[in-house]
Amino acid sequence: MINWFPGHMSKTLKQMQIDSKICDCFLYVLDSRCPLSCINPEFVKVIGSKPIIFILNKSDLVEKYDIEKFIKYFNLQGNNCISLNSTISGSSKIIINTIKNVFKNKLENNKKRNVNFIIRAMVLGIPNSGKSTIVNNLCGKSRAITGNKAGVTRSKQWVKLDNFVEIMDTPGVLLPNFENEEYAYNLAITGAIKDEILNLPDIAIQLIKKFKKMNLLTILNTKYSIDIKDNTQEIDILKFIGKKRGCILKGGEIDIDRSAKVLLTDFRSGKLGKICLEII
Repeated sequence: MINWFPGHMSKTLKQMQIDSKICDCFLYVLDSRCPLSCINPEFVKVIGSKPIIFILNKSDLVEKYDIEKFIKYFNLQGNNCISLNSTISGSSKIIINTIKNVFKNKLENNKKRNVNFIIRAMVLGIPNSGKSTIVNNLCGKSRAITGNKAGVTRSKQWVKLDNFVEIMDTPGVLLPNFENEEYAYNLAITGAIKDEILNLPDIAIQLIKKFKKMNLLTILNTKYSIDIKDNTQEIDILKFIGKKRGCILKGGEIDIDRSAKVLLTDFRSGKLGKICLEII
């Protein structure tokens, strides 16, 4: 079982509960490749009954029909859900429009009364979901710290977007305990959990198992010019990939760790195609 919950995450969660008292809504950032795995039950204590806008980020890494299924899923629960690729300049403007639409009546009423109403939104999600990239996109420049690895943002940051909206970026927080093993593996595969604390060959094997389950082995055959069958063992598939990519140790033995990194890096960067790890 995978478990990674550093001390700073526990402190962050407690601080978020305090800061949430002055927030009007929450921007809940999810990785489009595994949205359900990104849901942290601990955030219920932070959000309470206030409005949530779910953001399916990294939408460029998933097929459009999968995005549409998840948007419908979250909307049917009475929430607002949008999708975007936050690496594209200006793509996050839809977030501001969605926030204003949620508070449309209140904004209009306060405008009539000449009352300036500032909507405060907290950005929350798991590590490496793209929260800070979204904040930078909204600001038009890098006011928040970003990085393509888990656990980069470590402190809260308030950013004013216009005369009506302010947002707070927060560090990514994982679940203290993963009761759902599949969710844990999904997060490890997508990079939400630090590679340094993982057994990467095990994670890569779990990814191969998913490819088998989703009938996607032809993708691996094509990408790595190998010939694997449904009954080929996962460890052998990983070795085939490693051999093709030159992951060889002295004596001709396959470097399994490097082979795993090759496969996971190719998946995370979208080189294996637009793949959602979850089915609803």
